[in-house]
Amino acid sequence: MAYTTINKPNEYFDIKLWTGNGSTQTISGLSFQPDLVWGKSRSTNYEQSWIDSVRGGTKYLFSNGFSAESTDANAITAFNSDGYDLGSSPYIGNANTITYVGWNWLAGGTASSNTDGSITSSVSANTDSGFSVVTWTGTGANATVGHGLGVVPKITIVKGRDAVTNWIVGGSLIEDVGGSTNNYILLNTEAPMDTSVDLYASYNTDTIGVKTDTNINGSGQGMVMYCFSEVKGYSKFGSYTGNGSATDSPFIYTGFKPSFFMVKKTNSTGNKWVIIDNKRNPINGATGLGLKPNANDAEESFSGFNIDFLSNGFKPYSNWDGYNASGGTYIYMAFAENPLVGTNNVPATAR
Repeated sequence: MAYTTINKPNEYFDIKLWTGNGSTQTISGLSFQPDLVWGKSRSTNYEQSWIDSVRGGTKYLFSNGFSAESTDANAITAFNSDGYDLGSSPYIGNANTITYVGWNWLAGGTASSNTDGSITSSVSANTDSGFSVVTWTGTGANATVGHGLGVVPKITIVKGRDAVTNWIVGGSLIEDVGGSTNNYILLNTEAPMDTSVDLYASYNTDTIGVKTDTNINGSGQGMVMYCFSEVKGYSKFGSYTGNGSATDSPFIYTGFKPSFFMVKKTNSTGNKWVIIDNKRNPINGATGLGLKPNANDAEESFSGFNIDFLSNGFKPYSNWDGYNASGGTYIYMAFAENPLVGTNNVPATAR
């Protein structure tokens, strides 16, 4: 049996860097037409902007806050076969001389109606890469929503479009780490894992169960959900326990060399989510360059962010509380630069 079905991860997820010009420009060079663009300014304090093809290129949400969806005709003016056209919006962004990063995912293109759940949803799904974008109108009642992946999602991220709500992170990974289906984490805050509000009811191969709270299924409210399932050699969503050592920190096996790594400590307050990627900080051993999904902060250079992306996983080189506190519980999302081996069980990368 082949090790992985995805030999070229950059056909499903890739990272682009650019500098804004304050006018219009085309971001190109991807191997796909993206369905989710998560953009962040690196050199100044602009918002964390999420734009997807299902809601449309002019609709954005900020993961560093609670705001409802906003519309800006100068955000993404077109999704192209290898990227996207930008207007002058500073957020997604194109402010003059400001540097940006865009994390880009391929879903399934134009959304289709999905009736797997008790609520009809609109779904753009890519079962090969385990990613879908889902929208629906909330009912304020217990319900199920189809996600289109055909397997149980490891991570689900839900945001209300029409109201001030939190970003709710759930999925089978969060259930496993927390011990309850109703465990969740907020992407837009520093809070630890919680169960104080009834949000998720179930995670199934075709649907997720949502409860009545405005944050996840507000009556008459537009909702969007991003679903991720693991694909061997391409993506890994897991957890680990820190040991507090800066010289002999844990090695976490993923089965690929990561290009993107996002981590969150789940068992205490005060630690922001942090993203490290191989385009902004490609040399192992260099001082880490971190961006925080729940903050509008510019890119931060900090030795505590130091991490090695290895051919088969990652290893923090820090005892910083956000990566590796003794007894700390951490969840992470990682996407591949290269699988450890390809479809013919031939090594695809070396270090």
